Amino acid sequence: MNMFYNVLYYFQKRGFEVCRRIAERLGIRARVVRTSFIYVTFVTVGFGFALYLFLAFWLKIKDLIYTKRSSVFDL
Repeated sequence: MNMFYNVLYYFQKRGFEVCRRIAERLGIRARVVRTSFIYVTFVTVGFGFALYLFLAFWLKIKDLIYTKRSSVFDL
């Protein structure tokens, strides 16, 4: 049971990064964005989950491209 809570804690800390960033951008609560993804996933039989994964990948690539490096040797 402890392993279950460790996995749950990991996804709560890192898995909802997409929802939090979208909510900050739109100026709404992250909880509303999360429930919207859940409803879209149930209604469209998985499209919301695919959209979530696409946005997570896109935000990760965007962060890697736009990270400010302090010097030339950080490449």
